[in-house]
Amino acid sequence: MRFSLIDRITELQPGEQIRAVKVVSLAEEYLADHFPNFPVLPGVMMLEAMTQSGAWLVRASEDFAHSIVTLKEARNIKYADFVAPGRTLKLSAEILDQDERTTKLKTQGTIDDHVAVSARLILERYNLRDDDPRQTTTDERVIRSMRELFATLYRGAEYNVTF
Repeated sequence: MRFSLIDRITELQPGEQIRAVKVVSLAEEYLADHFPNFPVLPGVMMLEAMTQSGAWLVRASEDFAHSIVTLKEARNIKYADFVAPGRTLKLSAEILDQDERTTKLKTQGTIDDHVAVSARLILERYNLRDDDPRQTTTDERVIRSMRELFATLYRGAEYNVTF
């Protein structure tokens, strides 16, 4: 993950649901262009924040068994409000169904208890070594890095993190 759109995980029930927050700051560089006289969090970043929330739920639910958790499909995306600087987007993701490779989630982002964005997401999870056994070390490094970031985002984490 190159950048995190999650500032904090506030609640986690592995295998069920997650709640997280994204605080939009005027200091975020993309706001200068989106839009110059009306800065708001771009819709694609709202979707990415929901995807990242869901990915943390998947990782925590499976004790970080997979190095890669990525968006496979987004359905029924509904944007209902802007997220301006100084506002907090509260994110939630709930597992609806999963199989050995994919997880279906119901996600939403709210501002002051008003839905700003919602979607149904399908996340795919796998390890690089599944296709190339030489990638085992890469998988281990990515998983370790994700555990470290998770420990920062979720203070209630009961996961062993080795630095």
